[in-house]
Amino acid sequence: MELKLHNTQSGRKEIFRPLDPKRVTLYVCGPTVYGPVHIGNGRPAVVFDVLRRLLTTIYPEVFYVSNITDVDDKINAQALTSGEPIQALADRFSAAYNDDIEALGVLPADVQPRATGHIAEIIAMIETLIDQGFAYAAEGHVLFHVPADAHYGCLSHRSLEDMLDGARVEVAPYKRDPKDFVLWKPSTPELPGWESPWGRGRPGWHIECSAMIHTHLGTRIDIHGGGVDLAFPHHENELAQSRCAHGQRDCVGYWLHNGMLTLGQEKMSKSLGNIVTIAELRQSHDGETLRYALLSGQYRSPLVWSDELLDQSRRSLDRLYGALRGGAPTPPGTDYPTAVLNALADDLNTPGALAALHGIAAELNRTKDEKEAQHLRQQLQAGGWLLGLLNKTAEEHFHKSLVAESDQALPDGAEIEALIAERNQARKARDFDRADAIRDQLTEAGIELEDTRAGTRWRRIS
Repeated sequence: MELKLHNTQSGRKEIFRPLDPKRVTLYVCGPTVYGPVHIGNGRPAVVFDVLRRLLTTIYPEVFYVSNITDVDDKINAQALTSGEPIQALADRFSAAYNDDIEALGVLPADVQPRATGHIAEIIAMIETLIDQGFAYAAEGHVLFHVPADAHYGCLSHRSLEDMLDGARVEVAPYKRDPKDFVLWKPSTPELPGWESPWGRGRPGWHIECSAMIHTHLGTRIDIHGGGVDLAFPHHENELAQSRCAHGQRDCVGYWLHNGMLTLGQEKMSKSLGNIVTIAELRQSHDGETLRYALLSGQYRSPLVWSDELLDQSRRSLDRLYGALRGGAPTPPGTDYPTAVLNALADDLNTPGALAALHGIAAELNRTKDEKEAQHLRQQLQAGGWLLGLLNKTAEEHFHKSLVAESDQALPDGAEIEALIAERNQARKARDFDRADAIRDQLTEAGIELEDTRAGTRWRRIS
């Protein structure tokens, strides 16, 4: 199978060829943990989880690293405001983030490094950049000297004016050039700090990822992912540091960036105050519904987040799980459906992959051949695994879906089954008025019944 990925650096789709066909390396930027993460932060976690799953079907080993930024001025400011110790705050929101993405069906990274666990490596990389003439110390700071790197700008392809505007850099008097960015900065007593050749201080944001990648993946990696908002300045600066420190121009084979989530016309952003956190959404929606919604758009395009999108996603999952009802659970196995693989191999075309799943579900609903049905169930579940979906049994999906997904007080699964049993008895006794009354009662509660040869099925419709 030929895998094609859109490389931000070249601006086009390219055939993926790893450095080592036996081991693919993948790094994805994780969150800065100073508060509950919003659903926009969930998009890269889900998108690159799908990529990782796809890669594991092609290559013997995929080594996946996704970091946590736990030393940052935003964390410091939030801790000072709340009065909570800085490290305690970072630990608390790191745990909350992991809980949120687990609910979204994201598999744990092979390594989840934290910036604070790599201070020695960060200092060593900064010393190398100074020794090679790419960085300099000034007034307790260390800065990367952008004009010293002839290839700076090759990732984002921005003009000088765009670089200054996009980076929102501080034009401090100790900078040799306005574009120079911080590798190390001094810390006052109340802030986190570590001893260094330049005094007690803490790292800049960009150098953290460069050091963590080098520590866990080496000087060259296959794929680097993250949100498109990180392409500049974070990834541009990260690439410059790594390239200059290691003397390796092609530090990353393929740069992949997902588009932003929007509420209305604006990007979802904490700074704009228009966010919806994953924790809030989980109070009224199952994590699988959120994941389906995130995968409903092509990953590089913006995705408009709305109640309508969530409702449509839940109904779509109901249709997929509905096709699996009435049959024995089948392990997904490794016989992945070709249509799903082909869609994902075309630059992670998740809408196409979801459409392929629904095509399999439609075939499963039509067939009357049990052998074919068993094969289609396996295909549906294997394709679902690639997308991180259909991990529950149909019964679990319908019986344990959250009551909070409706404004009404819906009956639980046991109550619904009891009413269905009572309705079946009424029908046998030819008490059709009572049977119709039970159906109407369930319909008003947001439960739709479907009478089949295998028995009566139900699903939530509210």
